[in-house]
Amino acid sequence: MRVHQLGDGDPDVAVVAAVHGDEPCGERAVARLLADPPVVSRPVKLVVANELASDRDDRYVDEDLNRAFPGDPAATSHEARLAAALERELDGCTTLALHSTQSYGDPFALVDAVGEETGAICAALSIDAVVETGPFADGRLISYPRTVEVECGYQGSDSAADNAFRLVREFLGATGVLPASSTPRDVPVFRFTERVSKPAGREEYEVFAENFERVAEGETFAAADGDPWVAKEEFYPVLMSPYGYERVFGYAGERVGSVSAAGPGVSAGD
Repeated sequence: MRVHQLGDGDPDVAVVAAVHGDEPCGERAVARLLADPPVVSRPVKLVVANELASDRDDRYVDEDLNRAFPGDPAATSHEARLAAALERELDGCTTLALHSTQSYGDPFALVDAVGEETGAICAALSIDAVVETGPFADGRLISYPRTVEVECGYQGSDSAADNAFRLVREFLGATGVLPASSTPRDVPVFRFTERVSKPAGREEYEVFAENFERVAEGETFAAADGDPWVAKEEFYPVLMSPYGYERVFGYAGERVGSVSAAGPGVSAGD
């Protein structure tokens, strides 16, 4: 783990990159910020988490870091030890964690649950949606209070790296580290309801649904070797792609409202 700091004092704001070593957008955004460091109004720490996996261009070394929290400093697993160290490093911090995905090309955010602080931050980010993960956040950094995770775009793309840099600047503006760089706006909020499993051992997987677009009851939204997967009830797909996950297509969600430029929390009924 590599930690940089901008500004003097004890930071309570942090940006985390390279939780997954094969998602370079965050590390590229941190490097770009450090290449021309801005003058900050309050200190912030910039963390490159899984350096070893990043050097190998692998998602992880022993296990998925974003499923390993709270970790164990005495574990044999590299990521379990790293999770414990990262938890200590981020203690007390409002945190932005940078990721990328195989399922969606534009940025969106994930939180355990929208709170006053995380809702205000998400409203200040140029994102398409906010997703509440709830009980599906076990073992993830996002399960900690005051943490916002952003999927910056397609894994390995230049656009994801550019998005990550812009989102970092917006986050730092929303937390008072830098002058505000965006105007808060309304952003739709979705909530995970279940994982959408896919069968093992098939040769070809397909997804026909668009993430964050409603799938109607009875609609064919995916297929495995040509066998259709039909919705038993309506849902909104999130993080859904043919090969992004080994055992699931992604997640089903419901739309629960929006975070609003007018104030914190989730506004229901839209």
